[in-house]
Amino acid sequence: MIARTPRLVLREMTAGDLGPLREILGDPVAMTAYEGAFSEAESASWLERNLRRIADDGFGLWAVDLPGVGMIGECGITRQRIEDDEVLEVGYHFQRAHWHRGYATEAASAARDWAFRELEAPSVWAKVRDTNLASMNVAIRLGMTVRRRFVTRYRGIDMPHLAFAVDR
Repeated sequence: MIARTPRLVLREMTAGDLGPLREILGDPVAMTAYEGAFSEAESASWLERNLRRIADDGFGLWAVDLPGVGMIGECGITRQRIEDDEVLEVGYHFQRAHWHRGYATEAASAARDWAFRELEAPSVWAKVRDTNLASMNVAIRLGMTVRRRFVTRYRGIDMPHLAFAVDR
């Protein structure tokens, strides 16, 4: 277990988490910020990349379990590029059935605090597509403010983003 919150358990993800992860990544509404659902192959690749991050960096996206229910999302810290800078970013995705209950903020707060405590990170960032109001609100609840605007090219599309951050 990486962290426990009042309602959630954040733990290392395993290859056995592909099924619940596909529920999230395969949902076109949940993946609007990525221009749509991931295929089964893209979901498997996402998981493999995350497991590699955990092996290489010692951290990555963790499974988020709701006790009595199981895995409802993923949340954690990853190394990301924002323009020319490498930053530690808190990221998350949740099954749509569990949206609007504060789980993203709860899990992301635990991940932010973990990065400050365990990695002694000077700051934690969140890359948020400029159309993703729900994720902007999570970033604000984490105490983050917009530090810059930038464009990320993903799936052949230039996507404007906001870079939120909070300092330790």
